Amino acid sequence: MTRILNYKLKIKYIPIFIFISILGTYITATYFFEPTQSSENNVTEHKEFQVKRLNGYKFIKPLLFVDSENEASELSSVKQSLEQVIQEFKNKGVLTSASVYIRDYENNGWCALNPNEQYKPGSLLKIPELITFLKMNELHPGLLDKKYLFNQKLETDKKPIYTTKSIQLGQSYSVRELLKYMIVHSDNNATYILNSIIDVAQFKKVFTDLGLSAPDWNASDYPVNAKDISLFMRALYNGSYLTADDSEYATSLLTQSDFKLGIAASLPNTI
Repeated sequence: MTRILNYKLKIKYIPIFIFISILGTYITATYFFEPTQSSENNVTEHKEFQVKRLNGYKFIKPLLFVDSENEASELSSVKQSLEQVIQEFKNKGVLTSASVYIRDYENNGWCALNPNEQYKPGSLLKIPELITFLKMNELHPGLLDKKYLFNQKLETDKKPIYTTKSIQLGQSYSVRELLKYMIVHSDNNATYILNSIIDVAQFKKVFTDLGLSAPDWNASDYPVNAKDISLFMRALYNGSYLTADDSEYATSLLTQSDFKLGIAASLPNTI
């Protein structure tokens, strides 16, 4: 009888032990990680890293990025070399300001020089536009195959510094073809048609989904820093925003760019 009573008493203590265990786990997690949630940018911040997730779903919250708060020590020598190069160019009067943002996609390490400096992105905004159209096609399959007539040239005071191929007046082009002209050949006429049919709300959502402020579609510019632009590239590389096939397609277009006078001029053909 004594053994039975002791057993029953032990059973009574189990809920208390479970409660203490749960409470201890909560206190430990809160103390060591101290997460804070930002609903505006979908970012959970911890002491050493940020986790960005995609909102808009009922039961899931897809992972976009996990960022370390601190620069990677293994990239410190690279950063020092870059600082010297930039300073040499400044001394020669070749440039007044420069920003560099480096991220190792495999190990997720990063470093940055002058990271808060903002610039006019110019044609770099064609990357989120490309992502927007692929997202639109995911929501409305068949969009990429729709054709549009090019019957009016783009009238602008801006003269493109570089252009190769361009769409021809009087001919019709599919959205897929227009995207290729925009990305591969930097054709502003193709971009002009795409701008006329783009879902502006979806374009803005691409920015806010990645934790950036929504651009003013009617503004003449949208100042960004080097890290801001890197987010679009990471979303494609990780396949975390578009489908894997669409991410692969978008990235393949970027590798076909026929502008070879920038960074590409100094890099091996294998990169």
